[in-house]
Amino acid sequence: MSMSITSRAKRMVFLVHRWTGVSMCVLMALWFVSGMVMLFVGYPKLTPWERLGGLPSLPSSICCISMEAALAQSQAPGEVKGIALTSIGGRPHYVLTEGHGDRFAVDAATGARLAIGPAQALAAARSFMHGAGGEYAGVVDEDRWTHSRSLNPHRPLHVVDMRDAASTRLYVSSATGQVVLDAPRAERLWNFAGAWLHWLYMFRNRPTDPVWSWTVIVLSGVGVVAAFTGALNGLWRWRFSGAYKSGSKSPFREAYLRWHHILGLVFGTVLLTWIFSGLMSMNPLGVFDAKGARPDVAAFEGGSPSAVRLPVGVPQVLAMLSAQGFRASELEWRVLAGQAYILARDGRGQTRLVVADGDAYAVREQWPEQVLVEAARRLVPAPMSGYALLRDYDAYYFQRQVQSMYGADERRLPVLRVAFSDPGATWVHLDGYTGQVVSSLDRSGRIGRWLFNFLHSWDLPGMLGARWVREAALLVLGLGGVLLSSTAVVLGTRRVRKSTGKMPKRI
Repeated sequence: MSMSITSRAKRMVFLVHRWTGVSMCVLMALWFVSGMVMLFVGYPKLTPWERLGGLPSLPSSICCISMEAALAQSQAPGEVKGIALTSIGGRPHYVLTEGHGDRFAVDAATGARLAIGPAQALAAARSFMHGAGGEYAGVVDEDRWTHSRSLNPHRPLHVVDMRDAASTRLYVSSATGQVVLDAPRAERLWNFAGAWLHWLYMFRNRPTDPVWSWTVIVLSGVGVVAAFTGALNGLWRWRFSGAYKSGSKSPFREAYLRWHHILGLVFGTVLLTWIFSGLMSMNPLGVFDAKGARPDVAAFEGGSPSAVRLPVGVPQVLAMLSAQGFRASELEWRVLAGQAYILARDGRGQTRLVVADGDAYAVREQWPEQVLVEAARRLVPAPMSGYALLRDYDAYYFQRQVQSMYGADERRLPVLRVAFSDPGATWVHLDGYTGQVVSSLDRSGRIGRWLFNFLHSWDLPGMLGARWVREAALLVLGLGGVLLSSTAVVLGTRRVRKSTGKMPKRI
């Protein structure tokens, strides 16, 4: 008698699971192992707190040349879109961002444009590590730890290996001389079993690499098929009522087959959701891209700092801040809705605003809520549907631990969330402490937040708050995934040997 359509369909699902499982079992096991490592050790990054903690307070006694003198070093002074005063190699420097994105540094004492060579890179690294010794290790455009697109304006990168207790490797910008990444030796070693392996960075050659992207997308897609067909097979073969002749609810007598079946039923849902959410993390075919125009940050600011800035000298600004007990390590000239201000940061990442106050100047901690609301109207060419001041983290605005891929994102509270009635129903979060757009999400981005971030990381604020419970649960589930994948490796190896005639046909 010929097989029924249902039997044929089940047979096809079984065969698809067999061969997709054979092709993916090793990689799935490695993904689970590397994911557990990433719970505790993240990909190398320089957080804002690490960067600012490596800077000295700005010295008002020897600072600084006029802003006009610093801007004169630009090819197009009127188009400079970023101005900051910070320390490089222990000395104050202006860091300017040209209109086309290039950056350079100007010595704030002499007005000379900084040229970055091995000596300057080594000096910057030693200053950042507070005098620790180090050795210059050459120049790289990109290596396994520097794939981030945020490093693009600083390439190529000078590499300095420090002789501190952690054997830290520092990467120094060839454009500005700033330290832009730190990677302690232990972090680098763990990452071979963590993020570097998890993200298949051995196949990535540059910050934007479509070959790598599609490699991960295709492999993740095959993994989803393997997990889904495995779940169907496992459910079909399990006797929910009654038992097989052996007395077991699983039809398999051989130990690895039986355990693979049982482990699949227990951990299969986790396997499927983690592989699927990993696929979603790659944003295949741009499914989570904003469907309309992105918020217009230039309109929100209403001018460039090179054209609109407070007519006040650096010594006066530093004196005002010092009078309030604030020791600034960095100043940044910014504009909000056409109003110039200076954003000051100290070594702990705290901020202050220096703003015009009538005919004088004042130091504030935050922008008034109404100022932010009025500025926000410039962001999206659609009516504002509402706004709220968030005093607690929620599902769309939260702080991740430093080892997370989002661990360097600053997420202060309170924050203003503004909603618009544009086709994408865009939400924008505004930081009143800095006057900056922190994040924006339209409807597609919010869906992506659930299909990737939540399913992959279990990152609701309540879960993140119960840190040890969350990590313990993820470890247990990760170990279950390793066991499930390991049984698949054994079965897959047997199947390949059997198919190639390299083992006796026993099953």
